[in-house]
Amino acid sequence: MDVGDTFKTKRLDTPLDKLTRAKGGRRSSTRTERKRGRYIRARPARDRLDDIAFDATFRQAALQQIHRRRDDVAFAVERQDLQRKVRVRRASNLILFVVDASWSMAAAERMEATKGAIMSLLVDAYQRRDQVGMVVFQKDRARVALPPTNSVELAQKALVNVPVGGKTPLSSGLLTAYNVIMAARRRDPETRPLMILLTDGAGNVSMTGMPAQEEALRMADLFKQAKIRTVTINMEHHAFDRGLAQQLADALGGPCYNLPELRAESLLKTVRTELEFSR
Repeated sequence: MDVGDTFKTKRLDTPLDKLTRAKGGRRSSTRTERKRGRYIRARPARDRLDDIAFDATFRQAALQQIHRRRDDVAFAVERQDLQRKVRVRRASNLILFVVDASWSMAAAERMEATKGAIMSLLVDAYQRRDQVGMVVFQKDRARVALPPTNSVELAQKALVNVPVGGKTPLSSGLLTAYNVIMAARRRDPETRPLMILLTDGAGNVSMTGMPAQEEALRMADLFKQAKIRTVTINMEHHAFDRGLAQQLADALGGPCYNLPELRAESLLKTVRTELEFSR
């Protein structure tokens, strides 16, 4: 599959995060603490007095008027009546592919499939304000092959020549991906990141001198602690599978899929569908 090739998606039944569907074709909505977004309901304000819902506050106070001394006011409102707005706004998604580009897997084929998926996702990313990026790891380090973007043109240029081969610096790939996602969250706290990790789970390059597998599991725990959604694609052949990808997925806190059960292209289609129709 050449860079720029796209494929039409269809709904598949997989155990990815099941999100309430609101309306087809709309991007994800999320609760926001900012004073913007659609006001959907109210809740007691307590110590948060920055976005008061006056309609809900008056309704709450009305229930108590018969019991209150109003003196010189026609309608008495007390602090415990105050209600704060709960808002939702359309959130952007960040889909970050993290790809093992070492010779420990069919790197060239996997890279081309990933490039095609990225280009497919970017087709409508601009309108949805979604972003797609890619981190690759091989030889002795990881690098950001495609910084998060919604530009098809930028992606085409960035993905033309992505090197493959060498050892597997898995922990470096995870740390680089984590830093990319956390930087995106700092820019927009309501960004919804999803990491798609394609690997056999067999890291053999350490950043700190710690055993490579132990270091990778520690890096994986960062994603779980930060509540970052992840999907791991096990690239190990079934006959030689040592369970390393599943162990890594468990540390990440997300599902793991094996290629004989679910092809990479099908999973990527499912990811797109989940993002398109999620609440």
